[in-house]
Parts: sequence; C-alpha cells; structure tokens
Amino acid sequence: MKKRGYITPVLLIIFAFLLLLTSCPLLFAQGQMIKGNASYYADKFHGQRTASGEIYNKDSMTCAHLKYPFGTILKVRNPLNDRTVYVRVTDRGPYHKHRVIDLSRAAARELGIIQAGFSMVEITPFHTVESPYLPGDDGLPDIPELELQYTPAATFPEPIWKNDTIKVTEKLKQVTSKWTFPSL
Repeated sequence: MKKRGYITPVLLIIFAFLLLLTSCPLLFAQGQMIKGNASYYADKFHGQRTASGEIYNKDSMTCAHLKYPFGTILKVRNPLNDRTVYVRVTDRGPYHKHRVIDLSRAAARELGIIQAGFSMVEITPFHTVESPYLPGDDGLPDIPELELQYTPAATFPEPIWKNDTIKVTEKLKQVTSKWTFPSL
C-alpha cells in the first residue's frame, strides 16, 4: 500500500499564492507607495490625443500610467531632491519594462528630471476615481438629444415620367429622328 504525502497539496497552495502575489502587484499596493523609474513625454506628442480622449499639453500636470483609472490624482515624489508634484492620469503607458510612469514635460521640470531623462520616483495615489473618468464634468456625459423627423414616402413628388408620358415620348422621337446609322 502506497503512502500518500500531504506535501504535494501544500506545495500547490503555496505555489498558487506566490503566483497570485507576483502577477497582481497593484492588487496589494492600492493606496500604498510604488517606487520605480519615471520618464517624460517627448515634445512631438504635444497636441496629440491621449488614451482618455484629451489632448496632451506639455505644460499641464498630467501623466500616463498602466493601471490607475483616468482622472486619478497621483502624488509623485523625487527622492533625490525631495520635490513633489500632483499629476492626473490621462493616458496609458509607459510600455517600457523599466518605467512605471510617464510625466508631462511640466511635471518632469518641477521634479527636476529633464536633464537626466528619467529618475527614480515614489508614486502614491492621492485621489482615486471610482467611476470611469470623463473629462470636464461630474461623470455624466453631455449627449445631445436627437430629433428625428419622419417623412412618409407618399408626400414626395411624383417623377416627371409618370405624369408627362406624352411629352417624354415626343421628345424621345425628336432626339432619335436626328440619329443617323451607317448602312451595312
């Protein structure tokens, strides 16, 4: 008779728990500080549309983050010079494995990371948005009312060929009488 050990189920539970911890870092870090490298948008993106639908302005205090909802206010601190800015999430990114946030040029200037191009920062959510973010309102979109008018087909005027068949046939005879065909 084989002995069954209890090590295998315990190892499976530990493995599943470790997998959950490594795959969902923001699940446990909600409201806590996140550390990582920050970069900033290039000037060529000024005036382009962001993922939230807003137009990017390099002089605004905005950022791009992969996980936080649009409209979330983040407190970003540069530990090297102890400068702090508050930015609003308006875009998705960065899509670089060594970066956690992309800042607007104005926010990067305030943090003092323009010269280096990137810097280590500490990110803390200051105000999170519960519902999907719509720019410039209280969460309800301004959708105009549509007034569709129905016009029945019977009110359209009748075509000329239905009313005036005699004149049309006479005109056709006049035009075709001038035609000449080559003889065979």
